Amino acid sequence: YQPGRTALTDVSFRIQAGERIAVVGPSGGGKSTLASLLLGFIEPDEGQIYYAGRPLTEIEISSWREKVVWVPQKPYLFNDTIAANLKVGHPSANQDELVRAAKLAQADDFILSLPNGYETVVGERGVRLSAGEAQRIALARAFLKDAELVILDEATSHLDLENEAAVEKAISSLLKSRTVLVIAHRLSTVRQA
Repeated sequence: YQPGRTALTDVSFRIQAGERIAVVGPSGGGKSTLASLLLGFIEPDEGQIYYAGRPLTEIEISSWREKVVWVPQKPYLFNDTIAANLKVGHPSANQDELVRAAKLAQADDFILSLPNGYETVVGERGVRLSAGEAQRIALARAFLKDAELVILDEATSHLDLENEAAVEKAISSLLKSRTVLVIAHRLSTVRQA
């Protein structure tokens, strides 16, 4: 972001409940800015975002964020256990729910292979995990939260082809009956939108 330079201009679109929309473009094109606006991390300088006919500015931000789950390109993991990192979006989740979400995200096998399984401390920003493993943890968070709107921001960008295929299958089940915004620079990532 640079002073005096607009990040997005003349953007207007509507997402219907249950619809899957893809935003595709080059790096630096404003795709993640769009996600930040929808998540309420930043506010538009002009214009308005509406949810169910109400301006987002009139909705309590914590209430809005309960309805949304975000799977970013580089998920943030805390220097805590995998279980604690999974519970970020659903603090009261029990162990069975954690395992179910991890299985859906194709993460359970690698978690169980770690020294302490779900109680393994991942290090600051998940330094003890590969980028693909960290993304699967973020995807498991999304399964656990069970939100209305799912924002996938380059959610499979750090996965090899084998893991990407497995996670794409998991994502398909996550996205059933949800409203989805998929952000990507690869067309293959958005073929189902």
